[in-house]
Amino acid sequence: MTNHLVLDGVTRRFGSHTALDGVSFTLPTGSICGLLGRNGAGKTTLLSLIAGQDLPSAGTVHINGHSPFEHAPTLAEINLVRDNQRYPDDFTVRNVLTIAPRFLPHWDARFARQLAAGFRVPLDQSVKKFSRGQLSAVAIVLGLASRAPLTLMDEPYLGLDVNARRYFHEALVRDVAEHPRTVILSTHHVEESESLFDRVLIVDSGRILLDADIEEIPDLAFTVSGRDDAIRELTVGMEVLRLQTVPGLASATIRGTADDAFLARADAVGARIQGVSVADLVTALGSDSAAEAVAA
Repeated sequence: MTNHLVLDGVTRRFGSHTALDGVSFTLPTGSICGLLGRNGAGKTTLLSLIAGQDLPSAGTVHINGHSPFEHAPTLAEINLVRDNQRYPDDFTVRNVLTIAPRFLPHWDARFARQLAAGFRVPLDQSVKKFSRGQLSAVAIVLGLASRAPLTLMDEPYLGLDVNARRYFHEALVRDVAEHPRTVILSTHHVEESESLFDRVLIVDSGRILLDADIEEIPDLAFTVSGRDDAIRELTVGMEVLRLQTVPGLASATIRGTADDAFLARADAVGARIQGVSVADLVTALGSDSAAEAVAA
């Protein structure tokens, strides 16, 4: 499988602030990638660089071998949908859908109308009067109906209710299966979205903390819980990503897999071992308590 996207040593500074620090990863063509991390982690800056809307301070971004910045053929193949899309004050959704093909060469008007109906978006109402959820729905319509070979979505869920989010998931999976393309989805709704992903990037403080195929997640970490004193003794010398405690009890997220010896020791003290989800890893890797837990 060829790589659609290649980043090598990408750094982006804004004055004295480093938003991205030496980011490197590749993304295969046709992947649906979850870009995850807490607010301020650097996700939006990263998407802007991939979309060719900004230049890195150092390093390179290549899409199918080309830098996207000011390269018209590459830019025509990218669509970045933000959570704060802006439209002219007098625009209706019908206006938005009518003008979209001028900027999105793979635009599917029929699919756009189908999506708008599915989200129950009124076509002739001024976008200026829309709720947060309705604005998110319009942005998702633009993202999916663009059928851009590289589709980037930055927090498209804001304000959407659970039914609308489910409709989005179903539409995304179905349409990407029928019209393959590479998708990067930045979201805080990790538990709802992780079944969509075949690849996961977790970002924190401008660095990639995890770059993994979804199948690798079960082997990356596990949790062990039980009596506080037993858990602390069990995890001595292990890489504890996160430690949660309540009086007398503790739960630790540990990097790696639990071998037979550890399983036997845990069983002997009545500790419980569980696998981790993508959401668990996002929380653990971005936790301020990780360093404290390792020290403990």
